Amino acid sequence: MSPAATLVEALEPIRSDPAHAAVLLDIDGTLAPIVRHAADAHVPEATRSLLIEISKRYRIVGCVSGRRAVTARQIVAIGTIAYVGNHGGELLRPRATAPEVDPELSAWTARVKDFAQRVYTSRLQKIRVRSEDKDAIAAFHWRGAPDEEAAAAGVREIAEMAEREGFAVHWGRKVLEVRPPVDLDKGLGITALLRGSPVSAAMYAGDDTTDLDAFRGLRRLVQAGELESAVCVAVSSDEAPPELAHEADLTVDGTGAVRGLLEALL
Repeated sequence: MSPAATLVEALEPIRSDPAHAAVLLDIDGTLAPIVRHAADAHVPEATRSLLIEISKRYRIVGCVSGRRAVTARQIVAIGTIAYVGNHGGELLRPRATAPEVDPELSAWTARVKDFAQRVYTSRLQKIRVRSEDKDAIAAFHWRGAPDEEAAAAGVREIAEMAEREGFAVHWGRKVLEVRPPVDLDKGLGITALLRGSPVSAAMYAGDDTTDLDAFRGLRRLVQAGELESAVCVAVSSDEAPPELAHEADLTVDGTGAVRGLLEALL
């Protein structure tokens, strides 16, 4: 059996009834290649074209990101699909002009911004740690810094300060996120997106630790009887956490292979 045939077979629970299926995808490292500067990320046109065709066939198509929902939409550049942003804290529905934001998350926005401003010192800027304002979440990146080890050490100091001040911290692929101490993950965001829909099967593909929450969220929906089936896809890379492939139903090799995944859905 060819790899393509194997992929089609694995996706059969999704492909068999598109009118009652959801296709959910992470963006960075899944649809868009990882780049040195987060602001430079983009979805290749070949991938975007496939996603447009999928959006015409499947009941729900959504991108699930650690970025703000409006930023995620700008990167993918498709307005007719849904976006779950800030790791589940925002939901931007198809064609909507503004996201629905968790009010508990919003209540922490000013405190997060104040903290980020205080800790992002000239020393960190000098060693090329980059800050990213995600409204209620502050991110600190060190990918591509001249001395990544020194930059990572500086970011670890931020994490220690954040924990002392009662914030939650989360580590990603060469990025630290300082978050409010509230329940916040991609699985919860997906649950909000699918709530009340006629979807009975869903697929999720992702490449990082936060995507484990999405896997687990879908499986909770299956256990609760709210979905009949779920397919969890790990997108492999040198930086992917080992547990991602362990918890996945299917593994594909990098963003290029994600295009093959999308083709199989068509």
